[in-house]
Amino acid sequence: MRTPALLITLLALAACAVPAPEKPVAMREQVPLTLSGVQLDAAPWPTQDWWQRYDDPVLSQLIRSALDGAPRIATATARIAAAREQVRVAGASQGLQVDLKAQFERLRLSDNGLLPTDFLGFNWYNQADLGLDIRYQLDWWGRQQAVVDAALDRAHAAQAEQRAAMLSLSAAVAQEYFGWQTDDARIALAQQRLQLIDAQRQLAARRVTARLESADYGQQLELQRATAAELLVQLQTSQRMRIVALAALVGTTGEALPALQAHGLPAVSAGLPESVGIDLLSHRPDIVASRWRIAAAQRDTDEVRASYYPDISLHALAGLSSIELGRLLRAGSAAPHLGAALNLPLFDAGLRDARHGAATAALTQAVAEYNTAVVDAARELGSAAQRVQGAQAQRGAREQAQQAASALLGSARARLAGGLTHRGPELDAQIALLSAQDALLQNDYERVVADVQLNQALGGGYIDQETPQ
Repeated sequence: MRTPALLITLLALAACAVPAPEKPVAMREQVPLTLSGVQLDAAPWPTQDWWQRYDDPVLSQLIRSALDGAPRIATATARIAAAREQVRVAGASQGLQVDLKAQFERLRLSDNGLLPTDFLGFNWYNQADLGLDIRYQLDWWGRQQAVVDAALDRAHAAQAEQRAAMLSLSAAVAQEYFGWQTDDARIALAQQRLQLIDAQRQLAARRVTARLESADYGQQLELQRATAAELLVQLQTSQRMRIVALAALVGTTGEALPALQAHGLPAVSAGLPESVGIDLLSHRPDIVASRWRIAAAQRDTDEVRASYYPDISLHALAGLSSIELGRLLRAGSAAPHLGAALNLPLFDAGLRDARHGAATAALTQAVAEYNTAVVDAARELGSAAQRVQGAQAQRGAREQAQQAASALLGSARARLAGGLTHRGPELDAQIALLSAQDALLQNDYERVVADVQLNQALGGGYIDQETPQ
């Protein structure tokens, strides 16, 4: 009757040594959005292939190629595979262990040993052993299960991190692709502007010769041409750099990219889903990954706290042992063994306390990183929504500027046709109209980029299929 009492005493001592679980910083349950002044229409959440809404086959091909072969995605995929293998390792370590053991030895007894060889009649003898070793460790305190659960949580975090990397990559490809389209259209306008300025210079040279204009007017046109030529070089350089960026994102060379065809930017109509402040937590893969890391850190603390309790294991050996190999398989050679073991470290120089402190600190850090991710998500979504609304508001003003420039050009041409003026005002009006068209192109690009960033800020169609416990 002393054994149960001793076991109860040991359990009581272990329970006294277990530190109380510490509560980390509270997790944010809602995204702290700041959308003051933002008035966007209601819209559904983005789909997984959110870029399909732009109806551009070349863009879709670029994004799929990037997602299939990008180094960042390959790294994320490797992390998932490694995490899954850790789950297998953790799960296998808590199961039943069965080993087949066989041994044969040739031994010699010493002439001066405990048993005199003269009495035994031999010095050399054989020792053969054959056994089936069975071990099982009882997981009464949930330590082994906590290890498995932590590995599973890290595997889920790795999957969410992969989706976050895919979202970031697809958004970057879309922005560079639409930037290339914008640069191409702006280059055509810049070339037209240079042609108009050259026509102005020819007209100015004749008028300066006829003393109808001062020489300063010609110098002003030279300055305008230099500025326009510099802008053209900048746009051409930007377009070439976007090819380099696209090749890097896709993971290929510029020559291997699909042929890019210039066309107008897509019309976009951005909006925000309802209850975005709450539902965003399950639509952002980076936030979901942080939540899974918190769950894994909590399992780690559970595993460390369980280490304060005794380990109890069962052991059985179905064995055969004989000094004669020919009799090894006989019933008389049976040497079975049954046993149970209890292990309770009483003094470890503070190792378990240190491990518990480290696990608690890691949990606190995981919660802090989660809260930071939530705040960053709020900032990104608020900024994207403001960009969308700002670009929409600028659109009206720039359309009015284009209409005014068109009206000015029509008036200049009417006066030229009536012989009331020379061609100079018409050329000035054409240049003003090109400037207004260029401003509209930039606004189109800003609207598309703002829409891409809004889709990215909303999670790019990600949905958390399994909530961390």
